[in-house]
Amino acid sequence: MSAPQYFTSEDGLRLAFRDEGAGLPLIALAGLTRNGDDFNFVAPHLPGVRLIRPDYRGRGRSQWGDPARYTIEQEARDVLGLMDHLGLARAAILGTSRGGLIAMLMAATAKERLLGVCLNDIGPEIAPEGLAAIAAYIGRNPGADSFEAAAEARARTAVGFTDVPPERWLADVKNLFTETGAGLAITYDPALARGFAEGAEIPPLWPLFDALDGLPIALIHGAGSDILAQATADEMRRRRPDMAYARLDDRGHVPWLDEPEALAAIHAWLADIAAATQPGNPA
Repeated sequence: MSAPQYFTSEDGLRLAFRDEGAGLPLIALAGLTRNGDDFNFVAPHLPGVRLIRPDYRGRGRSQWGDPARYTIEQEARDVLGLMDHLGLARAAILGTSRGGLIAMLMAATAKERLLGVCLNDIGPEIAPEGLAAIAAYIGRNPGADSFEAAAEARARTAVGFTDVPPERWLADVKNLFTETGAGLAITYDPALARGFAEGAEIPPLWPLFDALDGLPIALIHGAGSDILAQATADEMRRRRPDMAYARLDDRGHVPWLDEPEALAAIHAWLADIAAATQPGNPA
C-alpha cells in the first residue's frame, strides 16, 4: 500500500488520499465514520483501475475542521477539489453508505464530472433502524482494550452477517480504531456526532438517484442491511433496470466488496463504463 498524499481543501484543510494503480480513475468513498482503508479488501481485485481513496475531513489521516462543515455537500466539494488537484476531468465513484450519498449529490450537481456510480448498500431511502444504530455509537470509543476484543464484539453484534471468519473481523476493526494507552479509540473527530444529529432529518433523495440517469450504475446490497431495505432496492431496480445488482444473503451493512457476487457486479459495471467511454461513443 502506498503512503498517503495530501491536498488542501477550499477552506484550507489538509486532506489525505491514496492514489494507486493505473487505468480508469475510480474514487472510492467510505462510510460516515470510516476512511479509505475500508477498500483494502477490494483493492486487489480491481485490475486496470487507478484507485483513489480519500479520507473525508475529520476522518482517518485528514485534518479535523469546523464540525458544521462535516456535511455531504462539503464532502462532495472536497471530492471535486481532489479531482481538480489530480487533473481529473471525470472519474467513476464507488460509494459505500455515506459515500454513495455523496456520489448521488455529485450526479445532481456536477454530473459532467462522473463516469459512473456504484452504490454499496445505500439508496434514496435510509431505514430508521439503521440511523438509530449509528446514533448509538457515533462519536464514542468502542470500550474495548484490544483489537481482539473489538473483533469479538463486532462478530457478536453485527446485524445481518453470517459465515464471517474471525480474521476478517479482526482486519475490519483495525481499519476502524487505533490503539492507545487507554484502549482502542475512534479514528475520526468525535464532533462528527453533532453534525449527524443535526442532519438526522433526511431530505427526499429520490431526485438524487434519478439524477444518475444516463450513467452506468451498480448496486451492492447486503440482504441483512439495517440501512437499505429490500423494498428500496427493488424500486431502484425498477427505475434503473440496466443497473448491475448483487444481493448478498450473508451480509448486512456494509459488504466488504470482495465477496464473489459483489465483484461480479463491480466488474460488470466497470465494463459498462469502458464501453460507454470508447472513442466514438456519444456517451
